[in-house]
Amino acid sequence: MGVTLDDDARQYLAAFEDVTGVDGTDCLVTEPTDGDTEGKRLLVVVSSGQMSRAIGPNGRTVRQYEERVGLPVRLVEDADDSETFVANTLAPAAVYNVTISENDDTVAYVEVADSDRGVAIGTNGRTIEAARTLADRHFGIDDVQLI
Repeated sequence: MGVTLDDDARQYLAAFEDVTGVDGTDCLVTEPTDGDTEGKRLLVVVSSGQMSRAIGPNGRTVRQYEERVGLPVRLVEDADDSETFVANTLAPAAVYNVTISENDDTVAYVEVADSDRGVAIGTNGRTIEAARTLADRHFGIDDVQLI
């Protein structure tokens, strides 16, 4: 499934690759929602196996990128299969299992540790919404549900 990026996302990805030396496969710009105090942020999908290189020693590389773009950044590692990818979008929440159900809609049911449900949902639902958007863009998954 191909991901179509707008001009801003392409520019953010080009800067990411320039600063980190790592290929990014997608970039999602998330806008704040009502009551959200975090503001705008970037979510960059990093090529599989390249996460530690993108973060850099003690987080230095990703911090340099954040300084360059002037926004907080969250990294997600790409994956070849939908189950692993959905789990990666919810990190650092402890995901025990992901089951993909393909009936009328394709839904990813995610089993998360009770203590990490808030992490998986994120402030004002930001993390789970980003997971839904990315799962749809990369694997055609219509919804992500925590169980």
